[in-house]
Amino acid sequence: MQEDNYRHKGMRKLLVEELRNKGISDENVLHAINNVPRHAFLDSSFLDFAYQDKAFPIGSGQTISQPYTVAFQSSLLEIQKNMKVLEIGTGSGYQACVLAEMGAKVFSIERQRKLYMKTKAFLSEFRYHIKTFLGDGNKGLPTFGPFDRIIITAAAPEIPQTLIDQLKIGGMMVIPLSENDDHQTMLRLTKQEDGSMKRETYGDFRFVPMLEGVGND
Repeated sequence: MQEDNYRHKGMRKLLVEELRNKGISDENVLHAINNVPRHAFLDSSFLDFAYQDKAFPIGSGQTISQPYTVAFQSSLLEIQKNMKVLEIGTGSGYQACVLAEMGAKVFSIERQRKLYMKTKAFLSEFRYHIKTFLGDGNKGLPTFGPFDRIIITAAAPEIPQTLIDQLKIGGMMVIPLSENDDHQTMLRLTKQEDGSMKRETYGDFRFVPMLEGVGND
């Protein structure tokens, strides 16, 4: 684990203020962003990039998401303490740690084997108890469901029915749905008593694609 010193903490405070100025108002989310050392998820030589509001490559064709995107998706989830959250796309583990810092019980799936092994080992150094799995995110984790919340951190070509089936009544799914190759529309879906999904839209974002199966990159 990399050192977390006064400089890092000062940079995080500036990032939090930047996110606040961009419209993030959920104090639980801002508190989590302030507490999770994003620089630890990047190589130490990239410290100056760690607290910029930008995505950054982490290998295996994946990125650590832009802080604003992490904060925005986290805000839409309306996390309450001890909620069970399924994350599709572990990546660097940063989003999972933000959710855990907010009090969620996080179950996270990664499809890229090398990235999964690296992130699983890395997350063991944190105080969070995030359960990580190697697998196809489209299939979810039926054994551990149903979930209060589901977050998809990759561009989904469609809304997977398998994941809807693993969502509790009243539960929410946040998903960037691909409308075309250039961008995705952020959706929040809330499961109704009759099993139908209330749909809310929240603007355009860009994510790496959500793929099927398990890869070795």
